[in-house]
Amino acid sequence: MLGFVRVPPQAPALNLEPTSRLAICPGSFDPLTLGHVDIIRRAARQFDRVVVAVLHNTGKAPLFTVAERLDFIRATFADDPGVEADAFSGLLVDYARRRGAAAIVRGIRAVSDFEYEFQMALMNRRLAPEVETVFLTPAEEYSYVSSRLIKEITALSGDVRGLVPEPVAERLAEKFPAAPESATDA
Repeated sequence: MLGFVRVPPQAPALNLEPTSRLAICPGSFDPLTLGHVDIIRRAARQFDRVVVAVLHNTGKAPLFTVAERLDFIRATFADDPGVEADAFSGLLVDYARRRGAAAIVRGIRAVSDFEYEFQMALMNRRLAPEVETVFLTPAEEYSYVSSRLIKEITALSGDVRGLVPEPVAERLAEKFPAAPESATDA
């Protein structure tokens, strides 16, 4: 009697081509804070590449130019080849598609941030269902830090070192020289 060995069908070949998962961290970054840096570094651990995308919004009067903000980002992440800085205008999802992004990363500090960000995430999903939105919360020590507060504190001669990267602190000090102590009459 002859024995037959049944050979199973060949399994499909695995795609072993390397893939690169790109995430976009969008924002105005006016100025870049250590809260932003925390979110970007944590995103860089989750994705192969992260583009910190500065929104060019002609409807606002920012403190720093887009070029200055890009310089801050590049200086801060100079030692991290997985993080790059870029600028964009228009719809974020259009930019994300052009860059081939898998995700948009947004930082959320409080419930008030969540309501707005959730609405934007749903609209972005409607416009570009292939691009996911990922929410990250900052480290506790930065959960109260915002660019708006940094500008207000600096304008009133407050010290923001430890809340922003050093290049940002230096430029803020140049833009808002310390006010002289006010003299009081006796």
